Amino acid sequence: MNIINNLKSIKDNLISLKSSTTIIVVCKNQEIVKIKDLINYGHLDFGENKVQEGEKKWQEILNSHKNINLHFIGKLQSNKAKQAFQLFNYIHSLDSEKLAKCFSDLEISYKKKIKYFIQVNVGDEEQKNGISEEKLKQFINLCVHYLKLNVIGLMCIPPAKGDPSVYFKRLAELAKENNLNELSMGMSNDYESAINNGATFIRIGSKIFS
Repeated sequence: MNIINNLKSIKDNLISLKSSTTIIVVCKNQEIVKIKDLINYGHLDFGENKVQEGEKKWQEILNSHKNINLHFIGKLQSNKAKQAFQLFNYIHSLDSEKLAKCFSDLEISYKKKIKYFIQVNVGDEEQKNGISEEKLKQFINLCVHYLKLNVIGLMCIPPAKGDPSVYFKRLAELAKENNLNELSMGMSNDYESAINNGATFIRIGSKIFS
């Protein structure tokens, strides 16, 4: 396995697609030595989906690499909001009023701002997290105008079955309707489709570490 070559291959593919999309390297269950290889290569954007794993892995690394962007991409419980706020630069899974209020309070307390994506349940799946399309505009208004959160875009995880491009296209439409510029969508198996529909951040794990 050569993770540097895997990353280079994806970057070359982005060039061929004429895309400047940011690659978030998803580090779930990965060894620190592999992550450091990617950092030494010059990669700066990394993602975690569990706060506790992120804390164990990154606190030491960040002491010597201040310019890294850490992205939280998993389901976040409000009781973990403080730890996530202290560690991550981006939250990709803002999906409830309770969580939004927690982050607003933390920003006031710490006099610090971070960046947020609102997760949208584009497939209207009962078992999946995210704000419904019907409630999205109201939720954005709450986050941006009342809680003063720096919401930069929308995120989605399309249904496992079916054509993901349908859901990526819909997320892009929702972002445009709500004057949001960033789209966090696409993973190892469908990132090309996401890029073709306007993704500005893709979340890649297995295609780099396999």
